Amino acid sequence: MDSLVYIVGAGPGDPDLLTVKAQKLLASADVILFADSLIPEEILHLCREDAEIIRTANQTLEEIIALMLARVRSHKSVVRLHSGDPSLYSAVHEQMQLLAAADIPFEVIPGISAFQAAAAKLKIELTVPGLVQTIILTRISGRTQVPPKEELATLAAHQASLCLYLSARHIENAQAKLLEHYPDDTPIAICFRIGWPDEKILVVPLSQMAKSTHEEDLIRTTLYVISPALTATTGRSRLYHPEHSHIFRSSHN
Repeated sequence: MDSLVYIVGAGPGDPDLLTVKAQKLLASADVILFADSLIPEEILHLCREDAEIIRTANQTLEEIIALMLARVRSHKSVVRLHSGDPSLYSAVHEQMQLLAAADIPFEVIPGISAFQAAAAKLKIELTVPGLVQTIILTRISGRTQVPPKEELATLAAHQASLCLYLSARHIENAQAKLLEHYPDDTPIAICFRIGWPDEKILVVPLSQMAKSTHEEDLIRTTLYVISPALTATTGRSRLYHPEHSHIFRSSHN
């Protein structure tokens, strides 16, 4: 294993949902830095017994980067373990910039995101022919501001499958903006700690979104799925239709 930083997506929480590559890296890395408030301890069981495990929940970005630089410059392999997928709400952009500025090589390993795990648990496809063909992954403005053109009410106007991250603390505001465009009886899924032993999934009308969130005392690690796909549908893909031909199959007309 090379002396560099591997930025690894740990998935939503279930160790079995790690990619094979992520498992191999965890099993061989000299050093693992992980956000202990977001990643289950069980995932660390895959690491070498002699690996250095560094918890980063109480550390600043500068402290984390300094640790990674020191270990790589000591010719050690480093895994920076992130919850979910590094491409979504992982604060990985600034880490990569700082690593590049320090001339430290790094590689990014994707992981399963909570919206994918939630759809699997709900047994739904978020893109149903004739019903919905777009997925929007977003959040509501909080301490981290959302650009005005990406404001939630603007995105809700599409009535697509909308997956709302990092918004439980502002749920009344989110519900109000969604109700501007989705009917109040639109089913929404409230997904808490998907992939963890204490995961919880509730499907309620949009009008009950805030009420249910407060009743369950959910303030973090919660994903909301607002989608027409949560309703019963008879939509069918053309891909496997007997009248559809493609490069691997002629039509059955």
